[in-house]
Amino acid sequence: MRKMTEQNLRDAFSGESQAHMKYQIYSTVAEKEGFPNVAKLFKAIAYAELVHARNHLKELGGINDSVANLQDAFDGETFEIEEMYPAYKAVAELQEEKGAVRSTHYALEAEKIHAVMYDDAKKVVMEKKDITIGTIQVCDVCGYTHDGDAPDKCPVCSAPKSKFLAF
Repeated sequence: MRKMTEQNLRDAFSGESQAHMKYQIYSTVAEKEGFPNVAKLFKAIAYAELVHARNHLKELGGINDSVANLQDAFDGETFEIEEMYPAYKAVAELQEEKGAVRSTHYALEAEKIHAVMYDDAKKVVMEKKDITIGTIQVCDVCGYTHDGDAPDKCPVCSAPKSKFLAF
């Protein structure tokens, strides 16, 4: 693939990915505000943006088998843990942006868990087996992720058990 086309697809993938996430969030807001049809509209278009992103990623050669996908996910989490979030948090602290310090701290702590989960899963999948996993609990405040019953209190942000979503 020629460089300009590749960069355009990377940029398009990024934009479609962001639109997908943004519209999912907007759907949640509409639901909470009592607009179920607006929520449905956002969900449907969010899915369309996901389709666009998937098509771009496929053309870029970014969709592989589960072992490679788990390695890529692990690598991404590791970059966020070792480089991205520490740098972002340091800048937020320097500029005394308390909300940004909090959100980067929350993300950094969750990414550490995600990296371990991906690495553990890859080891099992490399043996041509599926992982054994229970209900995955995610804190809706900070993103802390846990396999099993939700803790009474989130160890990262102290949110109560009621703030956990089960997957």
